[in-house]
Parts: sequence; structure tokens; C-alpha cells
Amino acid sequence: MKDLKITGNLPSGDALVVVIMVCVFVAGFAWSWGPLGWLIPSETFPLETRTAGFSFAVSSNMLCTFVIAQAFLSMLCHLRSGIFFFFAAWIVVMGLFALFLLPETKGVPVDEMVDRVWKQHWFWKRFFNDEQAVEKRETEMIRPHLI
Repeated sequence: MKDLKITGNLPSGDALVVVIMVCVFVAGFAWSWGPLGWLIPSETFPLETRTAGFSFAVSSNMLCTFVIAQAFLSMLCHLRSGIFFFFAAWIVVMGLFALFLLPETKGVPVDEMVDRVWKQHWFWKRFFNDEQAVEKRETEMIRPHLI
């Protein structure tokens, strides 16, 4: 913006372009990553832990928003235009996380989410105790004492 004067005035044509670009950014965020912080926890937590999980997700979201808001100006001063590459890198990380670690839940009822989605997922299934595996471990723990 070579037309920016010392007084801080911006020509009205340039100001209109800035306003339009801000509106495009807000619309793009609202139609893409914006709602995911609310949508993913509401669809993925099982009924038994939904309240606690969703409250943790919302609290984490608000805490991270606060930290980013506090750090943004300092980062902007130090990184200058590099701050946009910093956030672009995080968008790539978020995209890879969503692509590889978030299973598709379309058409799966909420009460069947654990059995049909999470216990079948290649990564998350290791965090679920299968009843047969638990019984086997309990039997192995009791058996040495009986001998």
C-alpha cells in the first residue's frame, strides 16, 4: 500500500478492497475450519462421556483462542510476514490430523459411535479395552495365585 500516508489515511478504493478481503476471510473461516471446534466434539464423544468431553473441548478451544490473541501482536512484530506461514503450517497440521485421525461418522447413530467407529479405527482402537481382553488379563492375574 504505497498510498498510505503518515496520517494513516487510506484511499477509499483501497479501504474497500481491505473490507472485502476481511469479509472473504471471515466467510471462508465460517464455512471451513470455524465450526469444526464445535462440530467434531459433538459428533465424536460417546453418550457416556459427551458432557465432560464437550466441556473439555470448549474450555481448550477458549484457552487456545486466548493464548493466540495474547501472542499474536508480539509474533507479528518478530515474524512479520512469517506469521502467515506459521499459521499456514498449523492449517496443514490440522488438515493432516483431520484426514488421518478423524474417522467418518456420517450415518452412524450416536449410541453406536464407539463400537462402529472408534473401536474400528486403525489408530484409536488401541485406547479401548475389549471386554474379552480385560477378562483374559484378569484371569492371568488370578491364575498364578491359585497354583
